[in-house]
Amino acid sequence: MKLFTATLATLCFSALAEADQGGGRPAPKPSPEVQEVTPQLYAYTTELLFGEVWKREQLAPRDRSLITLAALVAGGQTAQMPGHLKLGLDNGLKPSEISALITHLAFYGGWPNAMSAANVTHTVFTDRGLKAEQIIAPPSAPLTLDPERETQRKAAVEAAVGGVAPQLAEYTNEVLFGDLWRNTDLTPRDRSLITVAALTAQGQVAQLPFHLNRAMDNGLSQTQAAEVITHLAFYVGWPKAMSAVPVLKDVFEARKTQG
Repeated sequence: MKLFTATLATLCFSALAEADQGGGRPAPKPSPEVQEVTPQLYAYTTELLFGEVWKREQLAPRDRSLITLAALVAGGQTAQMPGHLKLGLDNGLKPSEISALITHLAFYGGWPNAMSAANVTHTVFTDRGLKAEQIIAPPSAPLTLDPERETQRKAAVEAAVGGVAPQLAEYTNEVLFGDLWRNTDLTPRDRSLITVAALTAQGQVAQLPFHLNRAMDNGLSQTQAAEVITHLAFYVGWPKAMSAVPVLKDVFEARKTQG
């Protein structure tokens, strides 16, 4: 793979340009200061990350924006969010879906990170001239969950948590899964994608098996799941991505055995 040096400078993530008109692919906006300090980072960013990884067909650009934003929110990386919010909108994310993403990640990345992300997102939405009706999804009936699976999940939560922290078990069953996961402002697959991304960003591999299985039940393919981790290596770091790989392997093998 050939790395190149350009006359203009490198990508500054907080100033990403709009995606090109051809297919939602990102068009980085050069930043002379970054190129002056880290020219090798420039080459990796333009040629590898945005020139290759973001263009791989294993995940759609919209999916890549979803998991990138999820990783940034969960990691508290708000300085990098404006450019990726703009890119996400250009890649087909609705403002209401970004709003729902932040709300969802308050539960998985913490309230402080979600609150900080909401403030940054407000600025981007204002600059784009987005109106309230574009940001707030219209009311709709909650999703209907599989009763048998929900009974099993609730029992598992009660067994693992209820005896030690009964109120946490109640919030988990009644609010997190009983309300948040049933909202229709994100599809179940989207919620699973951003949850897996947030857990990977935080190095929470103990929570990954359940949510990776749930993601695949919600429509994520094995190829797409592997690509999520590959993409996230660039945004959360190689160690966290590598730590997630054994989980993927175990889940893939278990699902293959189960038929």
